[in-house]
Amino acid sequence: MTSTVPASLTRTAEGAALQAVLLDMDGTLVDTEGFWWDVEKEVFADLGHRLEESWRDVVVGGPMTRSAGYLIDVTGADIALDELTVLLNDRFENRIRHGVPLMPGAERLLAELHAAQIPTALVSASHRRIIDRVLDSVGHHHFALTVAGDEVTRTKPHPEPYLTAAAGFRADPWRCAVIEDTATGVAAAEAAGCRVVAIPSVAPIAPASGRVVVGSLEEVDLAFLRKLVTATN
Repeated sequence: MTSTVPASLTRTAEGAALQAVLLDMDGTLVDTEGFWWDVEKEVFADLGHRLEESWRDVVVGGPMTRSAGYLIDVTGADIALDELTVLLNDRFENRIRHGVPLMPGAERLLAELHAAQIPTALVSASHRRIIDRVLDSVGHHHFALTVAGDEVTRTKPHPEPYLTAAAGFRADPWRCAVIEDTATGVAAAEAAGCRVVAIPSVAPIAPASGRVVVGSLEEVDLAFLRKLVTATN
């Protein structure tokens, strides 16, 4: 975990409902879920295997070890998990070397949160090297804290990543708004006790208690997030 949390940003005003906003990265903030799938298909093609489109719903949003392990199992590829992980990260990092496209509404929302001094964290199942490369494009200054998948003991769908981020801000998880695009990420955030905005990228996500589902980040602003936390506390 990396953190550059100034003392003034560790909590919002005393008594305020929304204490922090925690965002997923791939498919939520940046339009890269397709990049990952393309990379996985390319790497397995080099290994002599063709990935089926139906497998995409299984691996989307998951930690590298789970996704890569699943693809090894279903293809029977003769490669160790550690070796495959390096190949996938290398290929993905090369793919995004010239920058990443932001999801619609992302730039506006990040600017609004920054201007309002809302503690904001990036919480991703991607490895640190990938997060840092993405933030070179998106802007490190938008996030006072970042949590990578290879920096926690148990990554999504376990709640540890979101509990780690909330603790980093000394915030109550139920007063944190999480924005996610996959069922795996939503499960992690809800298990941590956070309030969730789901923006499905690949597979559908149903509304539920403490969770709202919207079409894109263009429907989300600070007032929306404050209302979500207030309405469910």
